[in-house]
Amino acid sequence: MTTDMTKGRPAGILVRFTLPMLLSVAFQQLYNISDSVIAGKFAGEDALAAVGASFPVTMIFMAFALGCNIGCSVVISQLFGAGDLGNMKTAVNTSILSVGGLSLLLTILGSFFGVPILAVLGTPSNIFGDSALYLNVYTWGLPFLFLYNIASGIFTALGDSRTPLYFLIASSLGNIGLDLLFVAVFHMGVAGVAWATFLAQGAASVFALVAVLRRVRRMESKEPGRLFSFSVFRKIAVIAVPSILQQSFISVGNLFIQNLVNGFGSSVIAGYSAAVKLNTFALTSFTALSNSLSSFTAQNIGAGKPERVKRGFRSGLIMALLVALPFTAVYCFLSSGVLTLFMDTASVQAMRAGTDFLRIVTPFYLFIAVKLMADGILRGAGAMKCFMVATFTDLVLRVVLAYLFSAEQGARGIWMSWPAGWVIASVLSCVFYFTGVWIPKRFRISFRQKT
Repeated sequence: MTTDMTKGRPAGILVRFTLPMLLSVAFQQLYNISDSVIAGKFAGEDALAAVGASFPVTMIFMAFALGCNIGCSVVISQLFGAGDLGNMKTAVNTSILSVGGLSLLLTILGSFFGVPILAVLGTPSNIFGDSALYLNVYTWGLPFLFLYNIASGIFTALGDSRTPLYFLIASSLGNIGLDLLFVAVFHMGVAGVAWATFLAQGAASVFALVAVLRRVRRMESKEPGRLFSFSVFRKIAVIAVPSILQQSFISVGNLFIQNLVNGFGSSVIAGYSAAVKLNTFALTSFTALSNSLSSFTAQNIGAGKPERVKRGFRSGLIMALLVALPFTAVYCFLSSGVLTLFMDTASVQAMRAGTDFLRIVTPFYLFIAVKLMADGILRGAGAMKCFMVATFTDLVLRVVLAYLFSAEQGARGIWMSWPAGWVIASVLSCVFYFTGVWIPKRFRISFRQKT
């Protein structure tokens, strides 16, 4: 089912569109967290640390996948909102071919350079072998990761957030089942976790890609879509490349932070790994809201209705704050309880590190929620320069402050750098939104008149 977001009450449209996306986030994080939970519970603290040590490297690949998803989704949304279905089909074909080629290139590069990166990061010797094994299997599954993300992005661009949810639910449950089978029954350790992810993700990507191609083929258009278009590719690249850079620089920044964390030993790595997985659950929920606001913005900009975007921002902001509050409450006041999902209370140093991280970082979720809502407008409208400035400010501050604070405060200093970056970057994103720099020039006069 496709949704035209250029008509009707913005609040109602966003709620109906976003709820399946939030459920998708829940299952996506269940998918990711299950690896760490089952590794920690059935294979021990070192296995949990091994999966966690490779996490920042895997996030570099995920950064490319998400950046491609965003670029393709925005362009397809704008063409769909404008009713240009012929070029929209061309954009779909161009997106799939481009992303498929990029995923194969990254698979080759990851196979050669992934493990050396683990060495450069100073991964402790007692977990290095398992970290390398997990990373290698993950790298071989990159084409599946990319194709699933692009299929999900196309569905979202067409206003359908439910179909990707169904595939994700099946994939998540399959991953958990395979994790338990390979790790708890066959005692394959970290290798079992890696292969479970590979198989579940592979099946989901194939089925999702077939479904989205059938959906697009059934849509009637005056002109048939072309297999590939360089002009459409350039439009996608204008959005995708800054998004990839943004996501990649964040991932590279996380590599620097992981390097700092690795210096405190495998117990702190395990605690950080567990806490950052929980933190990622919250941040990904805000990002899902931001992405839905981007689709809403892109469709309305494409339809020549920028005045609806302002109403959408207000609705999205309320939803983001409502999502932020429960995460803040649970992680702040029940931090020890949620961390026991990953490890035993006997892991005293690991538990202390994870608890400190959550209690320092989560009170500032309200700031990052506001930032990501403003970013959703900037990205959907194509104002990528402003979007990147706010994001890079957050990244640079977090990395620099992590090194400065950790010299005096130890691991706690690393955790303290997160809120500082979030607060300043949130202010910048809000300034960019409220000054209206995101509004295309051709709409600025009419926008001021209508608002």
